[in-house]
Amino acid sequence: MITSEHKPSLLPAILTMKCPSCRKGFVFKNKSMFPLGETVNLKEHCEVCGQKLTSEKNNGAGMNYVLTVVIFFLNLAWYCPLYISLKKNPNENWYENNSVEWYLASSTFIVIILQPWLWRMSRMLYLYLYTQFGASAEATVENKG
Repeated sequence: MITSEHKPSLLPAILTMKCPSCRKGFVFKNKSMFPLGETVNLKEHCEVCGQKLTSEKNNGAGMNYVLTVVIFFLNLAWYCPLYISLKKNPNENWYENNSVEWYLASSTFIVIILQPWLWRMSRMLYLYLYTQFGASAEATVENKG
C-alpha cells in the first residue's frame, strides 16, 4: 500500500509527464501528442494535488533548443561508429563520401520526428526546475487555514 510519505521517483515521473509537486497527476490536457496544435497545452492545476501548472511565461522554448542540440550530439555518437564500420575504403577521409551530409540529413529527420515529444519534455523540465516536490501540499494547507 502506498502511504502519504511515499515519494515517487524523479526520473520516471518526468518521463511519464507527471506533476512536479506530487508526481502523480498528468500535467497535459491531452495524453496523446495529437493534434499537434494542442501538444503542449497544460492543465491549469494538477487534479491530484492542486498545484498550479500554467504560471510560467517561457514555456520551455530554451529547453527545447538544448534538447534538440543534445539529440544532434547523440546522433553523432551512433553515426560515427557506424560510418567507421561501414566505410569501404580504409584510406578514405570523412569529407570524401558525403558522410557529413548524410549525418546532417539523418539527424534533422530524427529531430523533426521527435519534436512533439521534445516540446513536451522541455515543458516538463521547465516545470520541474521551478516547482519543488510537495510544494502544493503546503499551499493547500495554507489556503484551507
